[in-house]
Amino acid sequence: MPDAGPIAVLPRRPLTVGELLDAAVLLLRDQARVLLPLAVALALAEQALLYPLRTLADVHPPGWWPTDQQRFGWYWLLLAVGAGTEAAIVALLGNPAARGGAAALLGRRPGPAEVLRAARPGATLLAAAAVGLAVGAAGLAGPAWFVAYGLLGLVVPALVLDGVPAHRAAGRAVRLAGRLGGRAAGIRLLGYLGWWLVRVGIGLGVPYGLGLLGLFDVSAWALPLAVAAQVAVNALAYPALACLDAVLHLETRMRTEGLDIRLSRAPAGVPEPVLLAAPR
Repeated sequence: MPDAGPIAVLPRRPLTVGELLDAAVLLLRDQARVLLPLAVALALAEQALLYPLRTLADVHPPGWWPTDQQRFGWYWLLLAVGAGTEAAIVALLGNPAARGGAAALLGRRPGPAEVLRAARPGATLLAAAAVGLAVGAAGLAGPAWFVAYGLLGLVVPALVLDGVPAHRAAGRAVRLAGRLGGRAAGIRLLGYLGWWLVRVGIGLGVPYGLGLLGLFDVSAWALPLAVAAQVAVNALAYPALACLDAVLHLETRMRTEGLDIRLSRAPAGVPEPVLLAAPR
């Protein structure tokens, strides 16, 4: 049974914040064979994309802090682009994560081939690009990033699971994230903050720690060490955040739309897309 016992990935009932965070980790564990390799490739591509901006901003590893005030504009652009690439990557990973989360809710454990057989891949790519651009643009405005990141996390789960047209996915996601006083948006920001602290700790700790050991000249290897540390931690953080979006989406629907009741009353043999379709 999908909702039997404490080890269920996603029980069929409204969850507490702690249970949602646990469910995201359990979903990541179940789908690690798919999500982690994808995340490594995307995290490497992100580092390659950010390298020219880091050069223009004159920031250096491991801290990437700005030292030239005249280049602060480039540094601000670097932060905004980094915020956008993060959001886009999490959205892309949200497709397989959402499919895995839906299967777990229905009592199945899909194999990698099923999860990789992405639903609506073209629409997902466009949605991820749009989310990345929106969050990046909001990042240029400073505090607006919090609003954009919190409200746009459920776009791909809405697109993949709810069966809504692509042009309605963003509106559907914003409405879900804003229900109950913005509960889903707040939890999404909480999850991001937790992983941000982990990322900063590892991104700074690995180069500085190796330097303290004095086994080799860390300064000569500062760039590859910093990039490797960031890729490694981001390859774990990004799919974890995508899994959080998946379970948040399904749990919000159970809490506000009675999805759990609908599933329990559905007759046998009803196709999964019909079971999970958004209410009209």
